[in-house]
Amino acid sequence: MTEFIRIEKAFENNLKNVSVAIPKKQFVVITGPSGSGKSTLALDIIQRESQRQYMELNGLTTNFINKPKVESISGLSPSIGIGQQQASNRNPRSTVGTVTDMYTYLRVIYEKLGIRECPNCREMVRKPRELDEESETMPCSACGYEIKNLKKAHFSFNTIEGACESCSGLGKKLGIRTELVVDLEKSLNDSAVTIWNAAIADYYINSAAAAAEHYGFSLDKSLPVKDWKANQKDLLFYGVESEEFKKHYPAVPLPKTVAKGKFEGVLTGMWRRYQEKEGNSGEADFFFQETCPECQGTKLKKESREVKVGGKSISEVSQIPLDAILSWVEEISQNFRADDESVSSSLVFELREKIKRIVHVGIGYLSMERQSATLSGGEAQRLRLATILGSSLTGVLYILDEPTAGLHPKDTQGLIDVLKELRDLGNSVLVIEHDVDVMMQADWIIDLGPGAGINGGEIVGEGTLPQLINQEDSVTGAYLKEPELPAKTRRTGNGRYIAIQNASKNNLKNITVEFPLGTLTAVTGVSGSGKSSLVFEILAASGETDHIKDGYYQITGTQELDRMVTVDQSGLTRMQRSNVATYTEIYTLLRNLFAKLPQSKKAGLTAKHFSFNTEGGRCEHCLGMGYVFTPMYFLPDLEVVCPVCSGKRFKQEVLAVTYHGQSISDILNVSIEESTSFFSGQDKILSTIKLLCEVGLGYLKWGQTLTTLSGGEGQRLKLAKELNRKSKGETLYILDEPSTGLHPNDVKKLLLLLNKLVDDGHTVIIVEHNTQIIREADWVIDLGPEGGNEGGRVIAEGTPEEVAVNKASYTGRYL
Repeated sequence: MTEFIRIEKAFENNLKNVSVAIPKKQFVVITGPSGSGKSTLALDIIQRESQRQYMELNGLTTNFINKPKVESISGLSPSIGIGQQQASNRNPRSTVGTVTDMYTYLRVIYEKLGIRECPNCREMVRKPRELDEESETMPCSACGYEIKNLKKAHFSFNTIEGACESCSGLGKKLGIRTELVVDLEKSLNDSAVTIWNAAIADYYINSAAAAAEHYGFSLDKSLPVKDWKANQKDLLFYGVESEEFKKHYPAVPLPKTVAKGKFEGVLTGMWRRYQEKEGNSGEADFFFQETCPECQGTKLKKESREVKVGGKSISEVSQIPLDAILSWVEEISQNFRADDESVSSSLVFELREKIKRIVHVGIGYLSMERQSATLSGGEAQRLRLATILGSSLTGVLYILDEPTAGLHPKDTQGLIDVLKELRDLGNSVLVIEHDVDVMMQADWIIDLGPGAGINGGEIVGEGTLPQLINQEDSVTGAYLKEPELPAKTRRTGNGRYIAIQNASKNNLKNITVEFPLGTLTAVTGVSGSGKSSLVFEILAASGETDHIKDGYYQITGTQELDRMVTVDQSGLTRMQRSNVATYTEIYTLLRNLFAKLPQSKKAGLTAKHFSFNTEGGRCEHCLGMGYVFTPMYFLPDLEVVCPVCSGKRFKQEVLAVTYHGQSISDILNVSIEESTSFFSGQDKILSTIKLLCEVGLGYLKWGQTLTTLSGGEGQRLKLAKELNRKSKGETLYILDEPSTGLHPNDVKKLLLLLNKLVDDGHTVIIVEHNTQIIREADWVIDLGPEGGNEGGRVIAEGTPEEVAVNKASYTGRYL
């Protein structure tokens, strides 16, 4: 008999006294519209209570973890949550190789099996097996010459022994776009130094002139800088204390004061201000990252880069996709010497198994050197999933939040196989998911709904997918029952195109692509096929100010547009204080509305008192956050409701002011959709509410912190904010998988909005894996065929019907 996790009468957030029995040691999917209560059930109740009980059993204090609002909960197992919020480590030194420990294995393999050239006799030598670990040198087996003994640390870019000295192991160096700072065609009198405004230009010019005089030469302020001599340019750019300038006058002592010529130099001053303000100086836009010229981006010292295993250096292996490393691993395991077996075979075997698991979950196109911070939520989640698969834990409850996010349908089966593998080991797998392919193979589905927010919070269906179809109230079942609509009439556009010629950025293979204007165009392809490189790193980047042309020959057609709006999956903010109301600028309207009320005027309260970001009306104990942090020492700090304001953020006199019976704190805790009834007559607020509901975000609360939104939610919020700005002329909207986190019913609403934009004369280009959206597009550009080095080509172009019959296209097969 299957055991169950039993929840009786849960009323957390929007759940309406929900009772449910979730089968254990099964693959269970929780589905339903966005905001219907899926995350509340899986994460806020099951995950949180599982952690609380685990800590309690271990004798740890748990009085700061709120018990979930349920009558009873039983049958819990120790749980591991794999969500999208902890998407990735922001440290630039954290890579796919370091977070999975694969790079550690690689370093030991290079330490033990690496061969390199003896500097004396030029023979290729290997470390003797019997060499003492502590020895600083090793003898050349051919001539006896003592060579430096390279250890594991020498192959790490995070250690002094291994890191390239020029870039400190980052592979990149910060540079200044000098051509934007100093216009060589102009003279100092004609404002050659663009960062010097009129108020300070004379001061700096006089200081530079005094420096020149101190060293016995003069500066011609009316001569274009390009015609200056080397010593004059070095003075202007680097200043008197720089090595560049000192080499001209090694014997001349430095000037003592600025007035006497202690001139800092334009670029040197910029570097100082940039470092002092930690990258937030007013001149930050002039800085850019370039590949380190010393190590060519490999991050390691030359001596470490020259060691080879299986004909490749450790830097080369780090740069190739993981699925390509497998053949290299096979090759080196076949070339073991008799005395290698015990030392390295287990490491090589472990590395091979780790890589196989990662390839299995559909991210074999990643390389070991890929920075963790650049991974999408779905990629980071699948990477963690692959790592977990290596453990032999059983009886664990795994809770996953939309693991298919950003995954092409072709790779979904591999992910499902992994989830089933976890189940077959004797674990329970609970997945929040909207993907029908995942639901089809689940052992059990729990369908929440029928709507979002106050209209959700009920179980509307339970069972397998065929059973849901026959359940009257099931939202997911109703969607699957809908008859397939006849193909819509495809818009052909307005006859104009955006053309990108010879795109070669990242893995793009010198492709030329045309996007028809006045259409909804979907750019598709497997993960890592080059979609983001083409659409975001080339097309969207071309619209940025100070854009540097890179990775393509030319782009034509964008001059026809009045505006280009990019809505990608990057975080909206890292500020804990930003929420939905502040981001949409509704909060300013709210504060002004409350400040005009008779109660506020009588109490002497202004709009400032209704802000939780400034002193005045906010609770000073939590500084208007509504919660305080409790240090956990061995775990991340925990958020605890503020004991002074009970999470309401404001002082009592501010909370006493009400609008239609609601305080400002109450309104922040109400969902966008619910708040419609408060704001009759407030047209600006109502138009924003309408837009937010149209993009499927009506279930969010006004006070919800932006850092808690998923990539898809954040993107739809950006889209709503852009649409709120009345657009004049023709706009190009570029979107990155806006369907992430949306139930198929919500995808229909999003499509209505996107089609409305195109019908209004705009163009929408969307990078997407969701076949429901791709089928609705007017034009499809499919890249591939695979990810990484095997991608970057145009596989198919045309209407969805034309792509569907193209046998070379993976996307076509799923259409």
